[in-house]
Amino acid sequence: MTDVHALSGAYAIDALDDAERAQFEQHLALCGECRAEVAGLQEAGAELAATTMATPSAALRARVLADVAQVRPLPPVVAPPAGVTDLAAHRSRRRRPLLLAAAAAAVVAAVGVGAVVTQPWADEPAVVQALPDPTEAVLAASDAETHATDLPEVEGSATATVVRSRELGQAVIMTQNMPVLPRSEVYQLWLRVDGDMKPAGLMTATDSTVLLEGDATDAEAIGVTVEPAGGSPRPTTQPVAYVPLETV
Repeated sequence: MTDVHALSGAYAIDALDDAERAQFEQHLALCGECRAEVAGLQEAGAELAATTMATPSAALRARVLADVAQVRPLPPVVAPPAGVTDLAAHRSRRRRPLLLAAAAAAVVAAVGVGAVVTQPWADEPAVVQALPDPTEAVLAASDAETHATDLPEVEGSATATVVRSRELGQAVIMTQNMPVLPRSEVYQLWLRVDGDMKPAGLMTATDSTVLLEGDATDAEAIGVTVEPAGGSPRPTTQPVAYVPLETV
């Protein structure tokens, strides 16, 4: 016979049949613990429902279903003798709200890169829409302006391309074939605003795509210098890359 306490999760998501729902609602009127558990589950479900959902691709669906097939099933549940309290089942029942809360937190934490939410009562997994990547947002902006330049002062065929969106107030720099620096040095990015060079982040790879830190709306140019590892508050060398931007 199903432990009526174990029906709280299914009740919260409206997954019970009529007979089970009637049975559980009679129990719910007398059990404060189950009422609190149902309220918590319904609140968590409402928060998850507020996220933007999208249909997963066929490849993603196939991968999720393949992963599910690798999950080891739980052992069969053996009912304890009459009159004996099944402590494991009782603890598991009380832990379920905590586990569901942790799962909800994991979904929120994963939103930055996209996440798959699998629901045992649903036919297909749902995908929580990832927040736009700031770098990609600049590159795809409708007002994006592109400024490219070769770097003759740098050995080889190094290039630097800057894409700026005034509407977003941000800029991205893309470099190719920059010389490899020793571990004691780093490429530092700068925004030139009102004639002043302001630190805008570090670049460690020779071929990089980096979102500059700071407001680039009125920047006059983007500079790259070689600085000691960790960066400097002010440029200590001449720029190895200097990309003028259009000003209004």
